[in-house]
Amino acid sequence: MSANGYVLYLHGFRSSPKSFKARVVQKAMADAGRAHALICPQLPASPKAAMDLALLLAERHAPGNLSIIGSSLGGFYATWLAERLDVPAVLLNPSVNPLKSLEHHVGLTTAWHSDEPFEFRREYIDELAALRVERITKPERYFLLAATGDEVLDYRDMVAHYAGARQHVIEGSDHAISEFPRYVDEVLSFCAGAGVVQGTPQ
Repeated sequence: MSANGYVLYLHGFRSSPKSFKARVVQKAMADAGRAHALICPQLPASPKAAMDLALLLAERHAPGNLSIIGSSLGGFYATWLAERLDVPAVLLNPSVNPLKSLEHHVGLTTAWHSDEPFEFRREYIDELAALRVERITKPERYFLLAATGDEVLDYRDMVAHYAGARQHVIEGSDHAISEFPRYVDEVLSFCAGAGVVQGTPQ
């Protein structure tokens, strides 16, 4: 990605652009004078609708001018987009196979950053199945940041799924990667090329 490239940030299930990691990325890019280059939409609950929106936003800038950061379910989405658009992607504790883990969320639920309920429908599981990437085609396209202390997902599944990709396995930590400000430089350097994005928080 060039110095003028864009970053598409995809949040996780029940999350939003107000999530901790999204805000860290927002601040880092703002500090670097590149706030305009961050695309961070609120994703619909429907996986198909979420990817329709992400594709609409991504195709304005890809190929060659876009990278993707995906957290948890957003990492699952980011992988599908990276394969489709041939763009680099950073996966933050990504969900490798969310079909089973989201089965018990079918029905009414709420987002982390809002009390407003939304419905996660049974057909969304089938929509997720249609987006699953069984095997990545270009490992060099990906950078995995995974925490061994993730209490929601098993980091070993992530390491295996992204075999051959650049990987940074954090000993301990948690699903949210509470120490993410320590790693945001590394993430944005992968997106934009070493030395392109500066001024990120330590």
